[in-house]
Amino acid sequence: MRAADLVQFAWRVVGGYRTRTALILLAMGIGVAAVIAVSSIGEGARLYIVNQFGSLGTHLVIVLPGRSETAGAMPGVLIGRTPRDLTIEDALALKRSAAVRRLAPLIVGAGDIRAGALSREAPVLGSTAALMDIRHMTLSQGGFLPEGDPRLSQPVCVVGAKLATELFGTRPALGEWLRIGDWRFRIVGVLAAQGQSLGFNTDEIVIVPLAAAQALFDTESLFRILVEAKSREDISVAKADVEEILRERHEGKRDVTVITQDAVLATFDRILRALTLAVGGLAAISLAVAGILIMNVMLIAVTQRRSEIGLLRALGATGQQIRLAFFTEAVLLALGGAGCGLAVGKLGQLAIAQLYPNIPFTPPWWALVAAPTTAIVTSVVFSVLPARRAARLDPVQALSKR
Repeated sequence: MRAADLVQFAWRVVGGYRTRTALILLAMGIGVAAVIAVSSIGEGARLYIVNQFGSLGTHLVIVLPGRSETAGAMPGVLIGRTPRDLTIEDALALKRSAAVRRLAPLIVGAGDIRAGALSREAPVLGSTAALMDIRHMTLSQGGFLPEGDPRLSQPVCVVGAKLATELFGTRPALGEWLRIGDWRFRIVGVLAAQGQSLGFNTDEIVIVPLAAAQALFDTESLFRILVEAKSREDISVAKADVEEILRERHEGKRDVTVITQDAVLATFDRILRALTLAVGGLAAISLAVAGILIMNVMLIAVTQRRSEIGLLRALGATGQQIRLAFFTEAVLLALGGAGCGLAVGKLGQLAIAQLYPNIPFTPPWWALVAAPTTAIVTSVVFSVLPARRAARLDPVQALSKR
């Protein structure tokens, strides 16, 4: 029996038992679609985190007040006191490192923003002119914070695109005054629309000079210091220099946490890859269930098709050819189910992407390969027992029993 004859024979069998074929295709398709959809969600979450960290800037070293061992689960969180606050002088001292290109101290708070009769609450960031380059921000109008000594306050600010529209409508926001608490600031720049960045909407923020934020929130403590290394190779050197400089300034105590962007990103990447594999593996269990269904259906088919198998044996078909016929039928069913599953999985991915357009849902390459391959292997493996039983039928007994 030639390969073409095997395929033609299997095709006729598949088409002759439509209900059975439809159930098997449904079971196999659900399994493949589940693997594709679930892995798309996991991979989309991973890519989203990667993109979000990329939007923070490149070659970043982030300095947080407090040590993770002394300040609880996360350094610098507002539960209890940290051993020592970070100050502007601490930030300026970090410029001594030859591996540091630029740095931006940060103070973060929330303020009541008012312009004329309109008001709303919005996040307020206090920083320096270097923040724009470190965070890769772009302006749609005007300029950014002025250069100069961060210890000197100036009554100027930069606002997000959405906030400017809400407060001033179609009027140009440049040159307008807005009030934050009891302080007045003149708008010197409007940020281009950027959207969410790690859960922080830059379209709704106000950025003021660092000294102005200290006066506004009545604090000398910095929330973070963003340090940009000169190159990827200099990141580890910059990290070591920052730790050593701050240790010297803090009387020999290591009371700050210094993390690198690459280290945080690598941690998230490992966690999300592992979760994607684990959840994808759980979804793949449904393929094993589909394989069991194929085995059960084919075992029943052996009994139903005894006369057909006996006739093939009587015409000279060998046991090996009978087994190949069953394997070919299983492969056809698996291919059909895999095709349906890939199509449904892709539709599911597109539907989820419509609900969450900011997340790049896409199945990883291994899922596109592993899902149909697993479906085919599962089908063949679970058809071994029915194929062996069919191949062992005696042709005379098979033809004599109806």
